[in-house]
Amino acid sequence: GYLSYACLHTLLGPVFGSPIEQIQILPVKTTLELQKRYMVFINRDKVGLQILPVDGNPHKTSAIVCHPSGVAGMALSYDGCYAFTAGGQDRSVVQWEVNVSALEAAVSLGGEDLTPFYGLVAGGREGKFYRELEDYFYYSQLRSQGIDTMETRKVSEHICLSELPFVMRAIGFYPSEEKIEDMFNEIRFSEYVDTGKLIDKINLPDFFKVYLNHRPPFGNTMSGIQHSFDILGFTNSKGKKVIRREDFLKLLLTKGEHMTEEEMRDCFATLFGLNPEGWKSEPAASSVKGSEICFEEELPDEITAEIFTTDILGLTISQDFRQDPTVSEVVKNV
Repeated sequence: GYLSYACLHTLLGPVFGSPIEQIQILPVKTTLELQKRYMVFINRDKVGLQILPVDGNPHKTSAIVCHPSGVAGMALSYDGCYAFTAGGQDRSVVQWEVNVSALEAAVSLGGEDLTPFYGLVAGGREGKFYRELEDYFYYSQLRSQGIDTMETRKVSEHICLSELPFVMRAIGFYPSEEKIEDMFNEIRFSEYVDTGKLIDKINLPDFFKVYLNHRPPFGNTMSGIQHSFDILGFTNSKGKKVIRREDFLKLLLTKGEHMTEEEMRDCFATLFGLNPEGWKSEPAASSVKGSEICFEEELPDEITAEIFTTDILGLTISQDFRQDPTVSEVVKNV
């Protein structure tokens, strides 16, 4: 045997405006109660209750503001019937009664199977987003079988694991290569303990859950992109944080999950509409400077976060952010 550090599961935990700062598991009195456990947590200003195990179901968690100015700590009574929270600036301690029955009732009313999860996307089950997800899911089956083939199509409820990143990107989630590998491992080993077999395909319901659990809970924010430019860029003569074109291309080729020159050329050609169907890039230039010459008419000398988001990636920025850059506004696909 060998020790593996692979991430085998990623789940959406309680999302109430700030990260969880402290957790405690409710104690049990009998072995029968071990079948279902509960977790009490606090974040910056709230105390909440979560049914375990976490599976991304939004109805399995609830929270309430306990100290608006901030929570300093939390403790449970010996029998788990009460939680105590201590404030910081308000210099107060509050006693909370733990009512697991109310949370269980909310779960029952929320529905079974995928019903609770539909509400996590715009429009729900009948909305535009989920309809597009279905279309992309089944289109990926055609893609994997060959778009131009004249042979009889094989309709299936599954897609190959290799198609997962493409469908994710089509619906507006752009995972890193590390995140993609985490998703692959999660699906491959999902039944390994029970069957000893690896999985190489996924159906739509499971895909939907993987998407919801792995996507950024607050979406793509312009403030996050701006923060990256603040670190990587410099302040130009106009007082804006920018990255020079040559530095921008060099970063893509050398830092993080860096691209090859050919990958970079293909990506930019697609983004700028220079990559018609069936087009293949010429052999990549031998240096960053060579690649820069190819794009000097498309890329400005200095790139700001807004230019990168709108002109290069083709995303839209809300008017609120344009008027007040401190607003952490969601960036949306065109």
